[in-house]
Amino acid sequence: MSGPVGRPALAIVREGNPGHRPIPESATVPPAEFPEPDWSKELPESKAPRKPKEPIRDEDESIEHFIQREYRYEKQLTDYELRRQAINGTRFVKRRAAAEWARVVPVLLQSIGLGSPDYSVVVDMCICVARLEWCEHELSREGLIVMGQRGPCKNPMTTVAGQYRTQLKTYIRELGLSPSARTGLPSRPDGGEDDDPFD
Repeated sequence: MSGPVGRPALAIVREGNPGHRPIPESATVPPAEFPEPDWSKELPESKAPRKPKEPIRDEDESIEHFIQREYRYEKQLTDYELRRQAINGTRFVKRRAAAEWARVVPVLLQSIGLGSPDYSVVVDMCICVARLEWCEHELSREGLIVMGQRGPCKNPMTTVAGQYRTQLKTYIRELGLSPSARTGLPSRPDGGEDDDPFD
């Protein structure tokens, strides 16, 4: 039996079994501690670039040579700004992923329980939330329509945001993070140590 993204349907064991159906051993996982990941390792930050200096024309420099230097400067400046944007984005995502972890993981541990196989899913979900919020931040700053090589066009960030939003829906369904998703996930048993399949 598989979940929405091909993972075993662990909710049967973690959250009780109201239908009293037989539980296959392959679907059982022991509860696990969930230490917060080192977000600096999960999301390494690139080295800060040095801002290029704007060229100043020398007195004996030809206009053609100066134009070439200006062209190189503009390319270097664009690269610098993109790298700075990436660094700022990484810093934002690290902070937001940590906040999402602190918000969601304690609830999941109490409500449905989490096993070791779920660790990477929860980490990826936190990063997905953070990157989606960064995309929306950039869309607010840049606008939905930007200037491309051929004129006004849709901001490419809208496509990226859409992809992250689609992925987030999978995590919401998989982990029961919305009212409709929770209706299919029975609550975790409050007591009954004798019913623990890992005792």
